[in-house]
Amino acid sequence: MLPSALAPIIALRPAASRAAWLLEQEARALLTRLDRVKPFVLQETMVPAAALMPIAQVAIDRYLIRGRRELRRRVLQYLHWLRGPGRTAPTPKIQQGFTILKLQFNNALSQLDMFSEAISQRSEQETGVWLAGLDAAAEDALALSGDYFEAPPIVCHLARGIGGAIRRARTRLPGGGLSPVAVIRIPRERMIGYGIASSLVHEVGHQGAALLGLKESLLASLKNARQAAAPTEQPAWTLFLRWINEIIADVWAIARIGISSTLGLIGIVSLPRRFVFRVDTEDPHPFPWIRVRLSCAIGQALYPHRQWQELAATWDTMYPPAGLAEQQADVLRGLLAVMPAFVDALLSHRPVSLRGRALGEVLRMPTRDPDQLLTIYAAWRARPHLMFNAPPTLVFAVFGRARIAGRLTPEEENHLLGRLITHWAVYSTLDMLGTCAKQWRAVRPGQTFTPQLQQLLPIRAAAPAAFAK
Repeated sequence: MLPSALAPIIALRPAASRAAWLLEQEARALLTRLDRVKPFVLQETMVPAAALMPIAQVAIDRYLIRGRRELRRRVLQYLHWLRGPGRTAPTPKIQQGFTILKLQFNNALSQLDMFSEAISQRSEQETGVWLAGLDAAAEDALALSGDYFEAPPIVCHLARGIGGAIRRARTRLPGGGLSPVAVIRIPRERMIGYGIASSLVHEVGHQGAALLGLKESLLASLKNARQAAAPTEQPAWTLFLRWINEIIADVWAIARIGISSTLGLIGIVSLPRRFVFRVDTEDPHPFPWIRVRLSCAIGQALYPHRQWQELAATWDTMYPPAGLAEQQADVLRGLLAVMPAFVDALLSHRPVSLRGRALGEVLRMPTRDPDQLLTIYAAWRARPHLMFNAPPTLVFAVFGRARIAGRLTPEEENHLLGRLITHWAVYSTLDMLGTCAKQWRAVRPGQTFTPQLQQLLPIRAAAPAAFAK
């Protein structure tokens, strides 16, 4: 325990001295509460298959430990000042110093709670394993052939609501600091079926777009295209520019999982008619009717096939645009008129981050051709074990194509995806543990740890004294 430099007989002290004594007690109490905040590796219970990938677990705990260590240093620094120059400082200044510490302490707890919400669900039966399987699927969805960026760890968790969300890696957290991992929130109501694929890969798309700097480069390029357009077309270009962040994520999802992305989108935006056609210029998402039509147009450009026109026509019968107010009808006509040029400009964009290659060229995947997806599905029906060796995004794409073709029922999809997601969780865990074991055996006395193994070393060395006891 820290020794007190002030007399504990508070009633016998002048007001200023009583304030200093009280604030010292409170600062020391902060330290005791800080000592009770333990790393997740010491307090979360879950089966190994449900656990975070070691690189994600280590990144989170190291980040939080560094924050607590820095907070401890500031509290001790405050106590040292309080017993020295702070003795003669005005009481409001002493109080101000403690208030800042209290705010920093609450920020540290807020960051802990944010990650705790995502990690504690791993202890739920079945749910925890499925979340680990979605981690593996998200990792596959983010991967690009070409080594264009260093992919961060991804952690998935469930939440209420109808839409997904992501806190991207390397973005600012409440209270300061950059998130060491990407945290994806999946709606509970979309936990199974192509809906989960659509939500998951769309959110991954936000992370991929940020790593490639797509929003900034696309805005500059598309503004030039707007300037070159006819004056009557420029309002439509302006709307597409306003929605570009969400559109990029939709492109990523369509490129990864094909029509599953659009089908999942329809599941989200099938709302009362007035919401489907309502144009809200403050909403970063395209309004539902045009978003589905845009998704079909992007799919047609990436993977040409009649399925996209058929799905667009089906959407039009579900929400016929006839009978709209004149202003709404004008907006729809304008957007549909420029949509082909917009999609072409989008997919032909060549950002510096892609080293001269077009966005559509990099994202397009040969195995996502609609006819080929049905061929793959037929092969899986004959030899089911093959699907367990397939990448998760290919599974999502195949199942979506089989669903829209009437070859896979929702009940069959539910059963198969449940088994596959569990399989991804188990084998991603075993693969990682096997890699760690091989690298550990490869290290000999006097040799240096490999960079991969270094990331997985125990965090004890980085922990403050409170965690090393």
